[in-house]
Formats: sequence, C-alpha cells, structure tokens
Amino acid sequence: MNTRHLVDPDLLPLIDLAPTDPITPDNLAATRAAMNVRFEGLPRPSITPTVAFAQGRDGAPDVPLFIYDPGGQGSRAAILHIHGGGMIAGRAELTVFGTAPIALGLGVVVVSVDYRLAPETPFPGLQEDCYAALEWLFVHANELRIEPARIAVSGDSAGGGLATALALMLRDRGGPKLAAQLLTYPMLDYRTGGPEDPYLNATTGEFVWTRERNQFGWQSLRGGYIPADTRKGWFSPMLADNLLHLPPTWIGTGSLDLFLDENKAFARCLSAAEVSVDFRVYAGGVHGFNTVSAASLSRRFAADFETAVRRHLVI
Repeated sequence: MNTRHLVDPDLLPLIDLAPTDPITPDNLAATRAAMNVRFEGLPRPSITPTVAFAQGRDGAPDVPLFIYDPGGQGSRAAILHIHGGGMIAGRAELTVFGTAPIALGLGVVVVSVDYRLAPETPFPGLQEDCYAALEWLFVHANELRIEPARIAVSGDSAGGGLATALALMLRDRGGPKLAAQLLTYPMLDYRTGGPEDPYLNATTGEFVWTRERNQFGWQSLRGGYIPADTRKGWFSPMLADNLLHLPPTWIGTGSLDLFLDENKAFARCLSAAEVSVDFRVYAGGVHGFNTVSAASLSRRFAADFETAVRRHLVI
C-alpha cells in the first residue's frame, strides 16, 4: 500500500530524503554515517555540554555522558536522555536535539547517554550502559543540584524502548523511583515486522523506519539471547510479565509510524497496570516527524512534550 497521501504535507521532504533500503552487515557502517550526517544539520542545544563517565557495569567500558546544565538557582529536575538509532546507530551528542532544548528551556538538566551499539554489543549491554548512566545520575544528584525525586528517563525510537527497559530494570532491582518516563515513538516490540508480528497494520512503516530495518535492529540487539527468561521485558518491553509500579508515562507517536500499534498496546497495558499514561497520536506523522522543526505537527508535539515535562518535573 502507498501511504504518501496520508503523510502530513510538511513532512514530505523528510520522506523524500530518508532511505528505506534494507540494512545489512555490509552497509551498516555507511548507514551509521548517513544517519549522523542527517542529524548534524539539525538545530542543537545552545548549551555546550560537559562530559563525564559512568563506570561500566560488570567490567564493561565506562559510559560517556553529555551533561547539559541550564544553570539557575536552587535544586533542579533532570532527564536522562537516551538517543535513537534502531539499537544499531546514533551518537548522544548528535541526537539530543529533539526534546533536550524543550527541557533545558524549563531549567531541567539533561544528561545524554552514549551507550554502546549492537550488533557489536548485544543484549543486555545497551541496557546495562543506560543503567550505569542512571546510577551515576542518582549518585551525583547533590553536586549537580538535582532533586532525586525529580529524575525522569526519556528517549526517542530505540532510546524510548531503552528508557522503558531502564524503568523496568530499576523496578526489578529495587532501585529508586523515577518521576516519569517520556517516550517519543518508542521501539518496544521485537516482533514488529517479523513472522510473529501481532499488529500487521498496512498503513504504518512505509517511510523512514521500515519493517525490514526494524528486524535488523532487533536481531542485532538479540544476538544469541532467547527472550524467555525474567529479563525478556528488559530486552523487549512489550514482553514484560507486568508493568506494575512503573512511573507516570507520556507517549507521543505518529499515525503512520511503524511503532503506532505497539505504542498503543503498551499504553493500554500501562493503563491496565494502573500506571498514569498520556498517549498522543499525531495524524500524518511518520517516524522522526519531530525532526522537521518547522512543521506544525512538530510544534504541536513540542508543546505537548513541554506540558508533560512541566507536569512531572517542574514544580
């Protein structure tokens, strides 16, 4: 099915420029480079980050953190931001453009995680890198003048999936409570686009991030892992046995995004687990729609994200 006529007109340049060809081991390096070039041309936060390193877990390498501090007086809230890239691409300093400036404008400290990538690092390496970053943020909260009760996780695409995995890990390990999880078209279900796909929506996933690309990302992350043990929700959050006691959640996704149906299913499961959830669908939005900052759809998204940050973090 051709869904171009359903795309918001402001987003047509995005879909015309975005490749949709399959990703393979042979072209992975070129795919990563192309993604980075695309992000380099987008608006960046006006604040120059400082760099710190969280100690890697279980002997893993230290995890680079990019800290964007808006200044101000008194204690602040913070967001641990996890970048997207399908689990296989992306760099923290290039993919913090979308939601970080919104949070920074509200006086929220943003810490962006430069986690390792699959397939070189399979599950649970990416998740453990993000966990190490969150541990670092809680430990250093006082010196950063951050209130531990006002720390949230946020991420887009793969970063949104990793943010939810992190919330599950924190709950399962008895860690501190998060104030919120703020998820932009999160990548949550490894079955999407594969033979076990429970959604099969013909109007999603034609542009930017396709079923074939999604399966390459998940297979790269999976490595030799069989998602049948108690960690399966950390790998693919839609497989979690329950979503009880997760933090209040905001989800924003596009109506044509491949992740629309898994995001909707996740919101429904959160509601059933008595988790406060705010689920927003943006008509005509494809994957990555909010990167077109001038689009009216992106401006509505930004306003909704700002409202969510204010509600959960800005007291």
